[in-house]
Amino acid sequence: MQQHRIYTHQTLQPGTALTLEEGPARHLTQVLRLKSGAEIILFNGDGHDYSAHLDEVSRRRTSAIVEQRLEPAEPPAALLIHLAIGISKGERMDFAIQKAVELGVTDITPLITERCMVRLPSDRQEKRLQHWQQVIIAACEQSGRRYIPTLNPVMSLTDWLPSRATQGGILLDHRAEHALHELATPADQVTLLIGPEGGLSAEERKLAAANGFNGVRMGPRVMRTETAPLAAIAAIQTLWGDFR
Repeated sequence: MQQHRIYTHQTLQPGTALTLEEGPARHLTQVLRLKSGAEIILFNGDGHDYSAHLDEVSRRRTSAIVEQRLEPAEPPAALLIHLAIGISKGERMDFAIQKAVELGVTDITPLITERCMVRLPSDRQEKRLQHWQQVIIAACEQSGRRYIPTLNPVMSLTDWLPSRATQGGILLDHRAEHALHELATPADQVTLLIGPEGGLSAEERKLAAANGFNGVRMGPRVMRTETAPLAAIAAIQTLWGDFR
């Protein structure tokens, strides 16, 4: 029988009861229609899953009893992958983030670039970050990840690049001369930079190169902004990460 994995920000200790947050409680009781006694899996980002069962199920409150911490813990990432991606239109951005989490990224930074078709004034940025955080959590629930990837604040590309100058990274660019396998094997982390719809401008690509980013092409085809990072992450995991 399928056991549903649910994220909670609360501390999880075997033998304790907790009241589930409104979103997970509504999903379990109104969407899945689970009753008291139903078995579930809880996780809070500490690297472990916890077996639990629903206790009280009512309109006012849904609680669960934590039974035991499950072993083993999620192993550390073989390679830390930081995805820095130009903000694209709603569903494309959601799809890229969701699948990047499933593929094992550890950090995500949404970037404002010259060709971004989405404008996010400061008063809307927090709302979008909250939405993307929920996309990340849902992807962790589905994929079995027990550590939550870090979602960094929205930054402009020109402000973000200098902070990466000492580490450099990979710039996805269909005009580049080199392929991914030609790069040196990274030590323990890699940063992957991709633009929004329409890619990065010539000036932005120059700035990225000046800050240590190596342009890389992914074959002879031009990929969409939500496809290219996923192909690159899968290739990175195959060459140097946990697909080996």
